[in-house]
Amino acid sequence: MDSLAPDPKPVAAEPRRPVCVRLPAALAPLFPDAPRRLEVEAATVSDLVDALDARWPGMRDRICDSTPAIRRHMNVFVDGERVGLDAPLPPGADVFILTAISGG
Repeated sequence: MDSLAPDPKPVAAEPRRPVCVRLPAALAPLFPDAPRRLEVEAATVSDLVDALDARWPGMRDRICDSTPAIRRHMNVFVDGERVGLDAPLPPGADVFILTAISGG
């Protein structure tokens, strides 16, 4: 007698949610048509970077290294907290992508 197990439910992709993104002035000369402030739908910081790169090819390479991780000289903050690529983005989050400042 065959036992028929129910098909497992498909795992739903994480929903993309609109977040407010602010880009650093350092990217302006490299991507002149990119606004400094925009709204993007993304579930994670990685999704956000993918969306930016889809609009402005090459932007991912300016924000991320090849490991992939956020570059040493870049910082991403979500609602005031420094995060990595795997960080979730709550709906309406404020995301700041900033260049690191150093000096002596």
